[in-house]
Amino acid sequence: MHPMLNIAVRAARSAGNIISRSFEQQDKVEVELKGTNDFVSNIDKAAEQAIIDTIQKAYPNHCIVSEECGVVDGSDQDYQWIIDPLDGTTNFVKGIPHFAVSIALKVKGKLDQAVIYDPIRGEVFTASRGKGAQLNGSRIRVKQSKDLNGSVLATGFPFKKKHHSDAYFEMFKTMFVKTADMRRAGSAALDLAYVAAGRVDGYFEIGLKPWDTAAGELLVVEAGGLVTDFVGGHNHSQSGNIVAASTKVLKEILKDIRPHLGESLSK
Repeated sequence: MHPMLNIAVRAARSAGNIISRSFEQQDKVEVELKGTNDFVSNIDKAAEQAIIDTIQKAYPNHCIVSEECGVVDGSDQDYQWIIDPLDGTTNFVKGIPHFAVSIALKVKGKLDQAVIYDPIRGEVFTASRGKGAQLNGSRIRVKQSKDLNGSVLATGFPFKKKHHSDAYFEMFKTMFVKTADMRRAGSAALDLAYVAAGRVDGYFEIGLKPWDTAAGELLVVEAGGLVTDFVGGHNHSQSGNIVAASTKVLKEILKDIRPHLGESLSK
């Protein structure tokens, strides 16, 4: 394992231990609203600090971008860690056991290392640039489905961007009639990890942040898939609109999304 990936896994496990212990003691979880339909808990913050401490102990000069504390500048700008300490906070606070720790590392602007850790299932999804993707050490691959017929797609409702609801549900409806089924599980990181592992055939969502998707993007690419924005470009980390799948399925998803985009979702 790459030494920086090893540190990322160690940091993810440290955060996961805090999260899984707290999940069994819901009375000690303190929740506040940080934005419209956007929850944060004391456990998000504790898990985030555990990750930052682990990274800074090993690489004190690296930069860090994290969901809760924002940007932590370092003297070495070539290395940037992108952290979501608890992706699926709403599931966590409601007692639904589906959430993950997401950590990615960019080197000179390119995704280089990634880990997504599901502490409830004990599943560690990892990827290193050019080295493929693994689940608990075993190689994983994107499912190479030929089209949407018989496929299962993952998605997320635009709960922070409800002004896009009409466009989103038109996209959903167009694809739903072609697929075997759709899944909305509440963790973008795990949705992307599941695409990489071949558990679902594709994934699309509106209005995400870089820490939601960075690790999952590298996992999908290293597992043989593609990740784009809604027009097939590479602006998803800025727009927050993301599609991930095999080449053929992604092409089908983009074709079904296109008629419903409008100007704001075409960027």
